[in-house]
Formats: sequence, structure tokens, C-alpha cells
Amino acid sequence: MLAEIKGLNEECGVFGIWGHEEAPQITYYGLHSLQHRGQEGAGIVATDGEKLTAHKGQGLITEVFQNGELSKVKGKGAIGHVRYATAGGGGYENVQPLLFRSQNNGSLALAHNGNLVNATQLKQQLENQGSIFQTSSDTEVLAHLIKRSGHFTLKDQIKNSLSMLKGAYAFLIMTETEMIVALDPNGLRPLSIGMMGDAYVVASETCAFDVVGAKYLREVEPGEMLIINDEGMKSERFSMNINRSICSMEYIYFSRPDSNIDGINVHSARKNLGKMLAQESAVEADVVTGVPDSSISAAIGYAEATGIPYELGLIKNRYVGRTFIQPSQALREQGVRMKLSAVRGVVEGKRVVMVDDSIVRGTTSRRIV
Repeated sequence: MLAEIKGLNEECGVFGIWGHEEAPQITYYGLHSLQHRGQEGAGIVATDGEKLTAHKGQGLITEVFQNGELSKVKGKGAIGHVRYATAGGGGYENVQPLLFRSQNNGSLALAHNGNLVNATQLKQQLENQGSIFQTSSDTEVLAHLIKRSGHFTLKDQIKNSLSMLKGAYAFLIMTETEMIVALDPNGLRPLSIGMMGDAYVVASETCAFDVVGAKYLREVEPGEMLIINDEGMKSERFSMNINRSICSMEYIYFSRPDSNIDGINVHSARKNLGKMLAQESAVEADVVTGVPDSSISAAIGYAEATGIPYELGLIKNRYVGRTFIQPSQALREQGVRMKLSAVRGVVEGKRVVMVDDSIVRGTTSRRIV
């Protein structure tokens, strides 16, 4: 439903690992756990210390790597991305990580979750200076800024480039010999770091650590840059002007209930929102139900606070994919019918409180009601 908001492209997922012989395979599983953050495209870039290998494509991670492509991506370090496409931002060339090869200075791969508000302005400036863009993704702006930076070391080139960006961003940058992680000065996107044995792991959500068996260390700080290589991990600041303000949609809609953001469990946060909703909008009813999946936690909280029993009033068909063709409004509504079914025995003839967290145009809500 959120895709109906023009230009909303913040719900992507990034995953990176350094210092593990099966880095691409672990990245695959990490991205699988972040699939809810984007279903339009996926990709992995890995390094063996000398060269970068990559594979990406449109669709789900299982579709992109269904023909054994993962075995061709080799290395001890890897970064991956699942993409939530924007209006006008689809297409293979926009699938990340973006990979830039250079004969002289080594290669560079980029994965980004966020939204740069000054991307268009920077793009115009760079094009006026002779840059040629290969994608319509705002992520590519950073690559051009890095390559045009007058600084000598990559670390300083990135710091200088990040200081020009405005907006929300969690970046994973990889060369042949290191992985660099950066979070915007407001910490608008979630980003955590963990350990898997001696390997460092970075992910948009902590649920990815649970899936791959990594131990959570801490959140990446706003305005912080981490340099991870064979010598270990070093933390530096690229901005001192920090003001922590995580995007509230992470707690409401984007993140998986089993993830923790800023030390707060997402399911618990949603449940508390449901309890507050009960205080603000209590009504007499027989059952409470949530629209699967992200509203369920809030509905449980509402039920708990009011004493009205929570019931599974709606069942979601997990096999109606994003590829379902919907050329007309009538077929769109048919799509909703296929995706969600009311449990007649539970709701028929009852007064139902339905909690929904993703009302955009209201067409789906009307159909569910």
C-alpha cells in the first residue's frame, strides 16, 4: 500500500559482513530475513581481497539467485541490498548494490537505505561538471561525489562526500580491501552492528542477526562512520552535529516485530500504540482483529487494554505475490479478496474493532470493512 505514495523509497534493507569465508551465503540469508523491506530487486557484491564479484536482479532474493548464481559470488566480505522501488525508479540498472569499476583506483560497491532530499540538486551540479549518470537512483550521487573528491584517502573522500548529503541514509560501501558503514547525522534509518565469531556483521534490522546466528553489539551512531577491514573495526565521526530522530514508520510499519530498534522491541512498541489507541478511541465491541501482518501487534495491545477478546478475524494468503497483475480497479479489488479473507465464523453478526496501520487511499480498507 505504501508504494502508492509517490516517491517513497525509504524501505530498503542492507546487510554486510566482513571476515567470513562464506560471506556471500550469509548475506543471502541476511537479505532473506530483510525481504519485507523490499521485494522489487536484490543483489550481492563480494570481495576476495583482490576483486569484486556481483550478481543482482529484479524480484525476490530467492528468484534473483534461483539458478546457482550465488556460487559465482565469492569472497570474505560482502554487502547486499533488497530494494523497494519508487515511482519512476524501477529497472535493473537501479537494483543495488551499485558497482563501479575503475582501472586506476580500484572498484567501489554501494548499498543504500534512505532518501536524499538534495539528490536532484547535486545531480545537476555533477552533470554540469561532466559526470554521466548510469541510473536514476539517488544512491549514485555518492559514488560521483567520492570520485570527484580532492582528498587523498578513500576515508576522507567519503567523509567529505557525506557532508554534502541531506536526508536519510544508511550506507554500506565496499572496496576490494574494506567495508565502510555510515549513518546520517539524525540516525533516521535503523542500522546495527554485530559479531559472528570474528566476523563483523551490519544490518538494517536485528532480526537478520538472529537468522544468521550473529551476536548483536550495538546500534551504529548517527553521524558515525565505521571502517572494517582485516585489521578490525575503527569508528570515526563525519558529523558532530547529531540529533537522533529515528523514523517513526520503522516502529509502526516497516520493521519486523522481532527486531529491536534503539533498544526497543518493535512488537512491544506496536502493542503500546494499540494500548494508547484504546485510551483515545474506546468503543463497545465483541471482538478485536488486526489487518495482517504489521497491525496485529497493535490490535493485541488494544484488546489487552479494553478487555475485548482478540480474534483472528482476517487471514492472509501468503502466496499472492507482488507479481499479481492488476490492470484495473476491479481486478485490484479482486487482488484484495485473494490476499485477505474474513473468518466468517469469528466475525459474522459481531461488533468488530479492526486495527489497520497502512491506510493510504482507503480503497483496500473499504474492501476489508
